[in-house]
Amino acid sequence: MSGQSITDRITAAQHSVTGSAVSKTVCKATTHEIMGPKKKHLDYLIHCTNEMNVNIPQLADSLFERTTNTSWVVVFKSLITTHHLMVYGNERFVQYLASRNTLFNLSNFLDKSGLQGYDMSTFIRRYSRYLNEKAVSYRQVAFDFTKVKRGVDGVMRTMNTEKLLKTIPIIQNQMDALLDFNVNANELTNGVINAAFMLLFKDSIRLFAAYNEGIINLLEKYFDMKKTQCKEGLDIYKKFLTRMTRISEFLKVAEQVGIDRGDIPDLSQAPSSLLEALEQHLASLEGKKVKDSTAASRASTLSNAVSSLASTGMSFTKVDEREKQAALEEEQARLKALKEQRLKELSKRPSFATTDTSPISTTGGTISTAPAIDLFSTPSCSNGAVKMESDLFDLQSTFQPSMQSGSTGLPVATAWAGYSTPQAPPQQSAGGLQVDFESVFGTKATGSNSLNSDDIAGGILKPTLAGSNLPSSQQPEKLVSDDLDSSLANLVGNLGIGNGTMKK
Repeated sequence: MSGQSITDRITAAQHSVTGSAVSKTVCKATTHEIMGPKKKHLDYLIHCTNEMNVNIPQLADSLFERTTNTSWVVVFKSLITTHHLMVYGNERFVQYLASRNTLFNLSNFLDKSGLQGYDMSTFIRRYSRYLNEKAVSYRQVAFDFTKVKRGVDGVMRTMNTEKLLKTIPIIQNQMDALLDFNVNANELTNGVINAAFMLLFKDSIRLFAAYNEGIINLLEKYFDMKKTQCKEGLDIYKKFLTRMTRISEFLKVAEQVGIDRGDIPDLSQAPSSLLEALEQHLASLEGKKVKDSTAASRASTLSNAVSSLASTGMSFTKVDEREKQAALEEEQARLKALKEQRLKELSKRPSFATTDTSPISTTGGTISTAPAIDLFSTPSCSNGAVKMESDLFDLQSTFQPSMQSGSTGLPVATAWAGYSTPQAPPQQSAGGLQVDFESVFGTKATGSNSLNSDDIAGGILKPTLAGSNLPSSQQPEKLVSDDLDSSLANLVGNLGIGNGTMKK
């Protein structure tokens, strides 16, 4: 089976609908494609482990859920993704895995879909056991052996005797689980198992380097230990020699599948005389008769053994440092490519130029700092004259002449967005109600007390007739006939009679 299956696409679509980007990426990293998880998906999940708002338990549960699949491809890739996050992700991911009582329960996993499923199921069971043991080791010592500080002042070299005797067996158990993967070069036939092997290869180098430094510390303290401690120490050293042979075979497989020889460390065996010296020292503490050995010869044997193991440790450290440097260069190259891509995107983006009259336009990439005109502020005066800073105020004179000829008593708008009150007109005597019938009926009202309509409404309500400037012979007809005058007169007379009757 190759390519993403319909199930993969449906599952990813479901997580897209629910808005879970993490679960969607887990599904994309663990598809049915017979190839290792894609780097872009692994990088995104690593980024998620470093984000404080990402739910680590949810991420881990998504991976555990994928291991319940019946396809060996999906399950294997789920284990690879988990291992990748344990190695390169934030430490809180490993902490969560270590806090769980159970991780992967795949001891009985078997894919019966084909011959390849049978073969790969064996390695899935072994691989899951190693990841379980890796999490258990972290739970017991509260640190990852593959990430501890190494060297003369490293964690394993500076550990006291009691703690050292308890810690080295934990490393041995994890190393056993790793070497139990037990794959041959001709069994690395697809991209999935190859990806798992590469992670195991890198873990083996770092894990054995910590293991080696613990043994060096053990040998340096051995001849000063108590009898029970010497017995434990001797047993630990014998197991170390056995595992050194196994790790040597594991590294040969790595060389056979094409891993560069410079990336494979050299193993230097300790002299066989060291084991004999350790056994004789323990026998002497137990009261057994042993051949005499001087302190000088014993010190010389121990020095040679420590020197051999130290050279092995240096070889492992160089390989690890070379890998770290390569990873750093790869990351720098990736960041450089992203930067160049970003610059290209910015160069293709259209620039939005502003006109000279725009208030946000800039010149030479700078923002104009000239003070803005405030229409509501009080203008500054010099020698009693107002200094106008804008042509807006020159327009004020065009508004005032038409209002000067006939003062109306109404407020006049000015350029200051306010109002000024003109001079009030001369008051005239009021003789009762005065109406200008000329403006309404087109006739001239008589009477000394009649007021001009301009005095009442300032000409605002006075209609302007198109023929007002024509001669009297060409004046338009009256709006209302003279019969209305007689009707009004009769009405006034009737009102007078009525009033007289009421007075009587």
